[in-house]
Amino acid sequence: MSLTGLILVLMVIGVFALLAIKIVPSYLEFRAVRDGMTRAKAAGGSVAEMRQTFDKFAEINNVEAIHGRDLVISRDGANPEISFAYEKRIPLTERATLVIDYDGTTDPSGVVAAKAD
Repeated sequence: MSLTGLILVLMVIGVFALLAIKIVPSYLEFRAVRDGMTRAKAAGGSVAEMRQTFDKFAEINNVEAIHGRDLVISRDGANPEISFAYEKRIPLTERATLVIDYDGTTDPSGVVAAKAD
């Protein structure tokens, strides 16, 4: 391998490393949001109590992307279903931004409820 080839390979590895360094924290925060949603559902109670449970979990786990008020909580009988959806913008360079849409639900069908505005 020539020196030029080595430099190109290192540049490609560097770009992928930069992307990983920027994206992994966002994904870990998404997993924390999903875990918090699951714990809020397990805690049960009223809608306000589930949102408060999520907010406490989010504060402990340093979640800033979403709050309890952003959760969509619906009740079908006695069983509540919680869902969320949010967009994360990750600046890569001065003019380039990576946009990731995260969503999740506790509904077994996998349908994320739309938030009523």
